[in-house]
Amino acid sequence: MKAPLTLLPEVADALAGGRAVVALESTIITHGMPFPQNVETARAVEAEIRAAGAVPATIAVMGGRIHVGLTGDELDQLGQAKDVAKLSRADMAACLAQGRTGATTVAATMIAARLAGISVFATGGIGGVHRGAELSFDISADLRELAQTPVTVIAAGAKAILDLPKTLEVLETYGVPVIAFGQDEFPAFWSRGSGLPAPLRMDSAGEIAAAHLMRGRLGLPGGQLVANPIPVEHEIAFAEISPVIEQALAEAADQGIAGKAVTPFLLDRMFEITAGRSLASNVELVLNNARLGAAVAIEIARG
Repeated sequence: MKAPLTLLPEVADALAGGRAVVALESTIITHGMPFPQNVETARAVEAEIRAAGAVPATIAVMGGRIHVGLTGDELDQLGQAKDVAKLSRADMAACLAQGRTGATTVAATMIAARLAGISVFATGGIGGVHRGAELSFDISADLRELAQTPVTVIAAGAKAILDLPKTLEVLETYGVPVIAFGQDEFPAFWSRGSGLPAPLRMDSAGEIAAAHLMRGRLGLPGGQLVANPIPVEHEIAFAEISPVIEQALAEAADQGIAGKAVTPFLLDRMFEITAGRSLASNVELVLNNARLGAAVAIEIARG
């Protein structure tokens, strides 16, 4: 049986012609920002990919279909939709079967990208091991997805609200290549540095593409995580953002917020505490990842 995929003609033509396509998630639209900034940001990210010579494919579940690439009207519709499901591997099929609207997380976007034949996915930051996971067992499905789905993911590291050392340990256990782009230190989303060494370093899109293609030749399952540091002019230093994260985490614990609700709550509180600075940095790092994603996709298409 075929998966219920609806490809935007621009995306279908690019894939048929062997041209570079970059997948994009949709939770940043439905759960990351208010309307209209969410749609404006989504369009800006798509524009960056086109300007770099690749084709963007924003992915979402709508009307019982996985849409790979959205029209302008569909972006507006998604940006204003209510009660949108936040989809990962566990609930993606149920959402499709029920005909609901769902936004794709890292894991769900990787699944859809693989089904469509897209090798590269650009996002903000991946999920990971939550702080206190030794008691809560709260670990994002993104990590296991990276271990089993052959898509190269470009992100600004893992979200800094997470337990970064444990996240790196789990990725190592799962055999996921973690590649810092252009530096030796693992970036921490809003910050270029985390104090943690990156397992691997690569300095060009060509190197990343070559590693992706080599994994395919070796028959290795899973993808790669490329940790692309936020541009220096847009970063919030780790020492500055850490107290803000601690405050937001304490408030989440006091209010009993858990599971999928944690990350949106924390991001909202950090936006408020930093007077919008955290969101502005978030937008810039996503644009930066889109540019690198396009460069890697172009190199893979040439490979």
